[in-house]
Amino acid sequence: MSLDLVKFVQDEFVTKKDFPEFKSGDTITVYYEIKEGDKTRTQFFKGVVIQRRGAGTSETFTIRKMSGNVGVERIFPINMPALQKIEVNQRGKVRRARIFYFRELTGKKAKIKELRRK
Repeated sequence: MSLDLVKFVQDEFVTKKDFPEFKSGDTITVYYEIKEGDKTRTQFFKGVVIQRRGAGTSETFTIRKMSGNVGVERIFPINMPALQKIEVNQRGKVRRARIFYFRELTGKKAKIKELRRK
């Protein structure tokens, strides 16, 4: 009973944003708003999608990028109000839905092959 109610509220009141289709292995750029005091600015985070998790309004995705020699991961909820847009820069060819093995790879091994569309 309560699960149906939660699902109903999520479907009715949470606004769906129109983002492109992406999956793990894809390189994407996420543009999101940051509030600093009374000013807002747009910042972007470009990296490889490691996983998509959850379903519906509670879905999240994790992006990993290299900042110098340090790997940085960030988790974004798919319906975060601050998300402005998502650009898919490159489609990746991976065999898994969650590519956690990507964290240990360095150098040329950390390249993901581009998926060729027919």
